[in-house]
Amino acid sequence: MTADNIKKGALTLYISILIFCLYSCIFAFRKPFTVGSYGEQQMLGISYQTLLIISQVVGYMLSKFVGIRFISSLQRTGRWKTTVLIMTSSWLTLLFFALLPDWAGVICFLLNGFLLGFMWGVVFSYAEGRTSTDFIGSMLAVSFIFAGGFTRSVGKWLMSDHGVSSKWMPFMTGFVFAIPLIFLIYLLERVPAPDQNDIEHRVERKSMNKDDRKKILKEFSIGIIVLCIVYTFLTIMRDIRDNFMSNIWDELGYANDYSVFARSETRISAFLLIIMALLVFIRKNIRAFMVIHVLIMGGFLLALVSSLLYIKGHIQGSWWMQATGLGLYMAYIPFNAIFFDRMIATFRIIGNVGFLIYITDAFGYLGSVTVMLTKENMSIQVPWAEFYSNGIILFAIIGLAGTAFSMYYFNRKYRKSGYQ
Repeated sequence: MTADNIKKGALTLYISILIFCLYSCIFAFRKPFTVGSYGEQQMLGISYQTLLIISQVVGYMLSKFVGIRFISSLQRTGRWKTTVLIMTSSWLTLLFFALLPDWAGVICFLLNGFLLGFMWGVVFSYAEGRTSTDFIGSMLAVSFIFAGGFTRSVGKWLMSDHGVSSKWMPFMTGFVFAIPLIFLIYLLERVPAPDQNDIEHRVERKSMNKDDRKKILKEFSIGIIVLCIVYTFLTIMRDIRDNFMSNIWDELGYANDYSVFARSETRISAFLLIIMALLVFIRKNIRAFMVIHVLIMGGFLLALVSSLLYIKGHIQGSWWMQATGLGLYMAYIPFNAIFFDRMIATFRIIGNVGFLIYITDAFGYLGSVTVMLTKENMSIQVPWAEFYSNGIILFAIIGLAGTAFSMYYFNRKYRKSGYQ
């Protein structure tokens, strides 16, 4: 191994750790409120906790539609200013949630979701377009899982061991992570840009204008539509698990175990990181792109089979929860980390990952909001664990079919269009 390879490997590991830690800190401003205790409180005929979750997801969805243009045209200089502004503003929404009446909390979390919805695109812009993006992107995506469990555990710890109320807990959890967040932003801004070797293998990533966006949509319209459908169903199930994780674990008998979030999600994170990181060794972009499709289908299949076994009573709830989490994230992480990065490299697209992921994300969160509102407005009195397990069976079948078609479509396009 040459000195250059060792140096580049060390840089990859350094960037990966920075991004993992940074996005874990960002999650502290987003998810801990879901473990708050709001009792039987309702508003507009909907449980207060569910209304807060829906409000945040609506804000997140709106940011994805706005982000299609904003993130795709994001300039590479001065990104730290954007990050600081967004994170400071999102923290203030948590302060206002603690200080203002309950009805205002709905508005606070709408704004919180809208602001934080831009952060994935900003952070991933530091990772994309490198020969090591598979590994760096996997670390970023795995942070979703780890941080979702870890920051919830911190929130529960603040309430159970330090007497922090459910209203103040989200703000105080953000306070715990604020200083590390600032330090990590400073370090990430100083990492070097992709070098010439990265550009040769993965294409230079550029800000996009209106014509650039139209060109991609025209050339890959069918594939993008199918991916939006697959990702919408995937996001619905992933969001139900993520947002109502506390409710599901309570229904499974783990109401008093605040470490269960970090424990289960850390196992999933470690396993997935190993799988996704191995993709960095596949140099040929089209081959890696096809392997990613296989991984996504494998994730859908695991979620489907484990849910069937759980419903039939063949596996315990804790094993089912972890198996479905692994399966859903096996499908979800590639979309958020490496799928579109390899697609851009395969077809030598002029643009960036942010544009493509924000299109699919926008419709994904639209579907998630629709399902949550439907469950509440139609007064479907089904426990979240039952709703989640049955939903996975239907959506996994759709996901398997859609991903298989996507694999066929992009492989055929590659062979016929002279990209080899």
